[in-house]
Amino acid sequence: MAFVRWPDGTVRCPRCNSDKVAYLHNARVYKCNGAHPKQKFSLKVGTVFEDSPIPLEKWLPALWLMVSCKNGVSSYEIHRALGVTQKSAWFMLHRIRTAMKTGGFAMNFKIGGEDGGPVEVDETFIGGKLQNMHKDKKVRYNATRGVHGKAIVMGLLDRELRQVRAKVVPDVKRETLQNEVMRQVKFGSKVYTDEWIGYDNLHSRFVHDVVNHSVEYVNGQVHTNGIENFWSLLKRTLAGTYVAVEPYHLDRYIDEQAFRFNNRATKDNPLNDSDRFVLAVSQIVGKRLTYAELTGKVGETSF
Repeated sequence: MAFVRWPDGTVRCPRCNSDKVAYLHNARVYKCNGAHPKQKFSLKVGTVFEDSPIPLEKWLPALWLMVSCKNGVSSYEIHRALGVTQKSAWFMLHRIRTAMKTGGFAMNFKIGGEDGGPVEVDETFIGGKLQNMHKDKKVRYNATRGVHGKAIVMGLLDRELRQVRAKVVPDVKRETLQNEVMRQVKFGSKVYTDEWIGYDNLHSRFVHDVVNHSVEYVNGQVHTNGIENFWSLLKRTLAGTYVAVEPYHLDRYIDEQAFRFNNRATKDNPLNDSDRFVLAVSQIVGKRLTYAELTGKVGETSF
């Protein structure tokens, strides 16, 4: 753990970045010689594990399960396997998802272009089935695209890089979808979508081809099967492992699935569970998720 956090072997203070640090064997913590508050710190400080009374002996197995289980791992399974409460396990998994986030739509480079391949663009809907809803709720939802009050997730897949980016979007209007494509994809790239009218003006900036799903699903190289494969994995995880996911938390579950998808084993990049684990551990630094932030209660007064 220490080697992954400080690859050069030099322990640094997470508060002042000084390397003038001593290890206190009896307390099993480090102490910075700098003149600032909270001179003592452990491996957890400055990571997603900070302020957690749960030892690394339980955090690291939970992290291993998250990166290696294709369909995710539930908080109840972590609760039974590691001997923590289900509520603690739920909080642990959300903090691990924060570490697994690799940027997605917030990344500072665009996909496609000469360095990448064609980009598949699609959107999907996450939520309950209309037939399972109460009749009063059915009346409130119109049978149109973006229907039934479901959360809308947009995704882009670069075929050459074999990398996906996905996020929750507010609607499937032309302005929303095309603005995201222009922000994420290099000018002049090949872009493949379905026939939805929200993509109809992409030809002004991209080489845009459409597959009409009412007629066919593949037309030569023109298809969206790659991103739909990701949707299949995501929905299997949500329906089979997590069962009921609040829209407020959905982005973190998407980040979790995108991490495993983007770091899966391929012929060109034969990653294994150990490689994904080391990568996830290398991303724990500088990220923090408190319980108040997780539950949307930041700034509330506790009584």
